[in-house]
This record gives sequence, structure tokens and C-alpha cells, in this order.
Amino acid sequence: FMSVGAVLYRTGTSKASELGGLYRTMPLTAVFCLIGAASISAFPLFSGFVTKSLILDETAKAHYPVIWAALVFASAGVLSHSGIKIPFFTFFAHDSGKRPAEAPRHMLLAMGLTAFLCVFIGVYPDPLYALLPYEVDFHPYTMGHVVGQLQLLCFALLAFAVLMRTGIHPPEIRAVNLDTDWTYRRFGPSVIGLAAVGLGKLLSGWTAIGTRGYDRLVARLYHSTGPEGRFAQTWPTGAMVLWIAILLGITLILNFATLG
Repeated sequence: FMSVGAVLYRTGTSKASELGGLYRTMPLTAVFCLIGAASISAFPLFSGFVTKSLILDETAKAHYPVIWAALVFASAGVLSHSGIKIPFFTFFAHDSGKRPAEAPRHMLLAMGLTAFLCVFIGVYPDPLYALLPYEVDFHPYTMGHVVGQLQLLCFALLAFAVLMRTGIHPPEIRAVNLDTDWTYRRFGPSVIGLAAVGLGKLLSGWTAIGTRGYDRLVARLYHSTGPEGRFAQTWPTGAMVLWIAILLGITLILNFATLG
């Protein structure tokens, strides 16, 4: 993965469909990538072998056949993806025409130290076993462990070679690889945009309804109290005298009723 990071740094991409033939200009990175691939695939004499053998052996001794089979199947998948496809399609396979410079020195130093540890632990695993919380009495380099792992690796490599030669292996085509960052780069903004549009339409509708109601209220008030409204009309003097007489009469009636 550090090698792929160096390739990404130099070429600007880590897509297999856009890479290939980089071993010509990035030989050290290719070598470190192959060492990492051998280690993660659990080749003998690499760190992945001394740890994987320990896990599989203890799982079998604990009588977990389903888990043991799942681990073996997963190790074959790791070999196919990380151990074969990544170095093959990145540094070999078809020639992409890219000629990037070798990785920077600090990247080469980091990859070199990691590659050294992959080999050192694979050849001399005792310092690693000493870090475990319990005493470990395990010998990874037995005939059964080595032959069994080599069988798995050889058959996986043979299957990949046959698929490539017969054309059955899916081609490496340009595509969009979705990751979790898609949720906040594309999905999140899209949802927020749709919500903003819907909220904007809702607010526009309520604003239009409120504006129409306000206009009708102003029109009615203007009709009643405006220059031509009923309250602004002139009243004849006789009508005013009549209303005053009626009010006085009502007042007198109420007074007499109270006194009685």
C-alpha cells in the first residue's frame, strides 16, 4: 500500500486501468511492492507466513473447522487481490506509456525499512512471538506448514495465469470506484440541495398566500375607510339630528326604568 501511495504521488492516479509498465522507471518501488505482496500473501520466509501459520494452526487445534476454512478462503482472496493484481497491473501488465520518476527518497526509505522488517520477521520470528502475552511454542517452518501454504499459493497463481491467458479474467476498464467519501461528497450535497429546493418552494408558496391575504385585507380596509368608503361619506344634518333624538329617547327610557 505504501508502494501504491508512491505511484499515486508520482502519477496522480492509483487506478489499474490507467497504470502498467511502471517497473521501467520505478524499479525500487516495484521491488518493495513485490516484497509487500509476498508478505501479505504469506509466502514462506516473509512475515505474513509466520503469523498466518500460527493463526491457522491454533484455529485447527481449537476445532473450529468453519472458521479455519473461512480463513483459508480469505487468504486466497488476499493473494488474488493484493498479492497478484496490485503489483501485476501497476508495474507490469500492459504498458500505459507513463514514465514517472522514482519515488522520493523519504518514501523509498520508509518502504525499504518496512520491506526489511517483512523479511527479517519472516526469517527470524522469535522477537515477534516474544511480544505476545503468552509463551509461544510454535515452529512455523515445518514440512506441513510450508508445503500446505505453497500448494495454496501455487494453485492461486496458476488459476490467475489461466484466467489471464484464456481471457476469462475481467478486464481492467475505466470505472468510478465508490467509497464512503461519496456520501459526503455527492450524496450529502444532493440531499441538502433537494431539501433546499423543496423548502424554498414551500416558503415561496406560504409567502404568496400571505401576500394575497394581506392585499385583500388592505383592499377591504381601504374600501371601508378610504376616501370613498362608508365611514368617509358625508352624512345629512337631518339624519344626524334623527340619530341624536333616538339616542336621547333611549337614554330617557332607561332612566325612567331605573327610577321605577
